[in-house]
Amino acid sequence: MKQSLNPSFENIFKDFLLNIQDYFNKNDTSIHKARNELKIIPYKGISTVVKAFKVPNIINKIAYTFFKDSKAKKSFDYSLKLGNFTPTPIGYIEFFKNGLLDESYFVSEEFAYDFTIREPLLEKEFPDREGVFKAFASFTLALHNAGIFHEDYSPGNILIKKENDNYSFKIVDVNRMRFFTLSCDERAKNFSKLWASEEALTSIATEYAKEHDVCEDFVQKALYYSLQNKKVKNFKKRLKGKEIDW
Repeated sequence: MKQSLNPSFENIFKDFLLNIQDYFNKNDTSIHKARNELKIIPYKGISTVVKAFKVPNIINKIAYTFFKDSKAKKSFDYSLKLGNFTPTPIGYIEFFKNGLLDESYFVSEEFAYDFTIREPLLEKEFPDREGVFKAFASFTLALHNAGIFHEDYSPGNILIKKENDNYSFKIVDVNRMRFFTLSCDERAKNFSKLWASEEALTSIATEYAKEHDVCEDFVQKALYYSLQNKKVKNFKKRLKGKEIDW
């Protein structure tokens, strides 16, 4: 096996991480189960979220063993680099079978969020909707100004907690990140996977542009990239005979 712990948790979570398979299998508080599975598991007074990654196919087993970092390791490393933008990372562990990567887990502190950005994007009567959009624009600007580009900046990966009259944001599913100085186009393009309506995205992009004069046509750029993403996704849905969604 290979594993690493956040130094802040080294004395507390060593046993937990080494025995993560037992803790995970005995716990039934699954909060997401698809390709990967997430469970909330309390340990020594700390509520954790444990992400079990799908066992890779043989090609990816070889790739993750010899040529590139696993998703669990990238999630841990990137979370350390992201700091307050994401829930606090605790550690990751990889298990090998016949010399190749098999099971892998990433552990972080639970961020007890109230909703994701999906709800205000979809619900026009969502409480303080414009306030959420304004705060989200500020959060995204801070993310971009820090040179962070989340390659899956989609509604389910943006968690929000209301604290009095303010909103706290965290990004999750961070194994696909890039770190560089973002151009105007790259900033606008990062909104494209929100699948937001023209009205909602205009509100968010307008607030973003107010706080940071990236370029004169920022709102139009954001709307353009959003539409292009929808066209690509809906084309793929048509090929599969699925109903399209604008």
